[in-house]
Amino acid sequence: MTRIKRGSIARRRRAKTRLFASGARGAHSRLTRLIAQQTIRALASAHRDRDKKKRYFRRLWITRINGVIRQNVVSYSYSQLITNLHKEQLLLNRKMLAQIAISNRNCLSMISSAILMGGKI
Repeated sequence: MTRIKRGSIARRRRAKTRLFASGARGAHSRLTRLIAQQTIRALASAHRDRDKKKRYFRRLWITRINGVIRQNVVSYSYSQLITNLHKEQLLLNRKMLAQIAISNRNCLSMISSAILMGGKI
């Protein structure tokens, strides 16, 4: 039987994973076994943090809305605003409310006071 040299195929496979770990420091960007471990760890972290990112942004939006609402009306809170929005069947999600809170605080205070009074906007 003839001898088969697999060097080029293995080298190509390792080069692909080495490109992925090119930003790592020290041996983690040079040694093949460590590169494989770092790649698995990096992909797992990226997957986990994509879900965390959604949580963090929702938390940020809620904090912004609550801050603006409490500045304008003393006894009014975020939870009451959301409850009243659902009762009035207004389709404003938290992201949109947070954008309104940042760009135009008066508009959000007008929305909240109109809902608080029970009237239509």
